[in-house]
Amino acid sequence: MRVLHVTPHLPPDQAANALLPWQLGTWAAQAGDAVEYVAHPPRAVGQVTIAGPVTWVARRTRRFYDRVVPLGAFSSGFRIRRALTPAIARADLVHVHSNGLLAELGVLLSQQQQKPVILTLYGTEIWHYEPKHGRPDLFTRAYHGASAVTFYSERLLARARELGLTRRGMHAIYPPVADVFRWHDAADQLETRMALGIQNRHVLLNVKRLHPLAGQRYLIDAMNEVVRTHPDTRLVICGTGALADELRATARSAGVERHVEFKGLVDNATISRYCGAADLFVLPSLLEALPTVAVEALASGTPVVSSDNPGGLELNELFGPDVAIVPREQPLALASAITDFLDNKRRARPETRETLTQEFGAASVAARYRELYSSVCRGPA
Repeated sequence: MRVLHVTPHLPPDQAANALLPWQLGTWAAQAGDAVEYVAHPPRAVGQVTIAGPVTWVARRTRRFYDRVVPLGAFSSGFRIRRALTPAIARADLVHVHSNGLLAELGVLLSQQQQKPVILTLYGTEIWHYEPKHGRPDLFTRAYHGASAVTFYSERLLARARELGLTRRGMHAIYPPVADVFRWHDAADQLETRMALGIQNRHVLLNVKRLHPLAGQRYLIDAMNEVVRTHPDTRLVICGTGALADELRATARSAGVERHVEFKGLVDNATISRYCGAADLFVLPSLLEALPTVAVEALASGTPVVSSDNPGGLELNELFGPDVAIVPREQPLALASAITDFLDNKRRARPETRETLTQEFGAASVAARYRELYSSVCRGPA
């Protein structure tokens, strides 16, 4: 089979819609398939092995006709069409990821060439969906035109139905957890913590872009109460973003600056070490489809406290007491959940490890996509 992935991102970018197409391509190549990509150039710097050739399509340039909105859209569409048309012609199946002009044209051009096409949605495309009544809407056309649509979580699929986006061929397939996130029992946790030079008795971890929707300021506000009862606590925040200076200032004004460490942009291998070393992963996000970072912490044996965002609630349904839930935007409730856990620390349960293998293991996820690929290539029954 010749598989084409159309995606706005590829590694070294660390976005979910960069990692999944990269993983799927790697698995397909290992199974003997030919893999090709059309993608926008990565913003991050680094070297990553991609499973097949990549046609890079520049985002809008600084040229005059790209900076003028109607001309810019036309110019971008022309570049995208020129890259996609021959790549789609070579493919037996097209897998399109996320939304935006690249993804939407990827679906519509695949339809024109009568190629089976899967559209995978990661969250924002549905959470922020608004039907465009009375004018063309490329996303809605692409959504209904795909042979099948996969969603990053069950709650995201349910939200699509609530929005009137019910159609045939809707599937929820959870994201895979990378092998680098390995299970840590208490002895492994101590060893990893020593290797990282962490001497604190209690370690909390947050991994997320520094953005208002990530809710880190509520976590920093909660730290004042946490360190009052557990003074030897360190919060490690991995990620970068527009709120970096503001969050550092929040930590200073809250008097917890020495308890909060901002690590900046961190690669996956280092994040996996912090996941294994942490006592608790804290996710105060206001909105999540399926927080992969929290699943990675669970895969490392580290329990999670999450706000009651949709993804956190779904993880609680899957993993029970290993994912505690608190109300969003409530620092005192968050602090209470953290201190309760630190009073009775433990690693994640064996049942969580089993669920991870069944639902998020690479072999399980690859098999689900492989089955879906075969189904859409066979066509309607």
